[in-house]
Amino acid sequence: MKKVYNIGVEATMEVIGGKWKPIILCHLRNQTLRTGELKRAIPNITQKMLTQQLRELEDADIVERHVYNQVPPKVEYCLSAYGETLSVILNKLCVWGEKHIDLLNENGQKIELINRDAVPVIETK
Repeated sequence: MKKVYNIGVEATMEVIGGKWKPIILCHLRNQTLRTGELKRAIPNITQKMLTQQLRELEDADIVERHVYNQVPPKVEYCLSAYGETLSVILNKLCVWGEKHIDLLNENGQKIELINRDAVPVIETK
């Protein structure tokens, strides 16, 4: 059966949508990380959910998993070349979120952004 999308963003959201995938991808955008490092960077995600989301991103060819044959086992994750094509989109989401938090704070809400400097601004035209 043929799959039909009404608009291109539906295809994007099918691959990177949800609560955790964009966050995982933002962390992997600048560096290769081990599972434990990702878990520490995203403290509210469960180990089960992290593993599931990484597997889905790997199945979509967005993330690469590198297993090193050693004891104890070492597994690292990074963006694939295809996943790297999402960097501009992810950066824009991060920058927009920071501006949104600033606006909310200006309007009297008390919101703290812990890692404002964690995602460098990449200028694009």
